Amino acid sequence: MNIPRPTALYGTGGLEMKKALSLASALLASVSLTAFAGSADKSIVKSPPASPYQQVSKLVPLPDFLPGMGQLFVDPATLPAGPFLAYDHDKKLVSTIYMVPLKDINPNNSFDNLSAPGGNVDHVDVYYNAGHPGVGEPHAHIVMWHIPANKESRVAK
Repeated sequence: MNIPRPTALYGTGGLEMKKALSLASALLASVSLTAFAGSADKSIVKSPPASPYQQVSKLVPLPDFLPGMGQLFVDPATLPAGPFLAYDHDKKLVSTIYMVPLKDINPNNSFDNLSAPGGNVDHVDVYYNAGHPGVGEPHAHIVMWHIPANKESRVAK
């Protein structure tokens, strides 16, 4: 399902962005899916999650709910990359999101064992973002969905 992304927050990128996203995709493909398997941390399956997570909209000027993503929470100590926890309107965890600056996606860095505190990952989306409050530089969103693709509409609007 193609969930609309907020156009004010997302831009288009050139060749460097495409190279970086290709590298990010290869990186994810190389990570064992067993790293994504597991049971959910019970302290985060419902919004609001337990400390140290804080609501992103209280940390930076973003809406409480971002269409296509949901309501976001993050441990401020992990910024800018995250993980961010994303919840639907029913306060249920739907995805874990990493926002990795493009400058950090290069042959000298690796992103091994990305955690998915929400438990099992159904599928992963990777896409470019030109920057927004909280992560102002161009970056890749790595979205680890804990729900099937046909349920992503829970955060569409």
